[in-house]
Amino acid sequence: MKPRSTRTAQQVRAEFLRRGVSIGSWADAHGFSRASVNQVLTGRNAATMGTGHKIAVMLGLKDGEITESGHE
Repeated sequence: MKPRSTRTAQQVRAEFLRRGVSIGSWADAHGFSRASVNQVLTGRNAATMGTGHKIAVMLGLKDGEITESGHE
């Protein structure tokens, strides 16, 4: 599988502005708390596992896999 290119938090925010989407509405649409998404974007959540990891992968901040069970 070819790895995806990753983006920075600044690029993610710029894309949201370009599309006219708020961080909160993206969080709501994907079933995450607004605080969790903000923590990932600001770096307060390392996004190494759990919800933070899932948010980071979905936003394109990191290349990774999302598994439903959390185990490989």
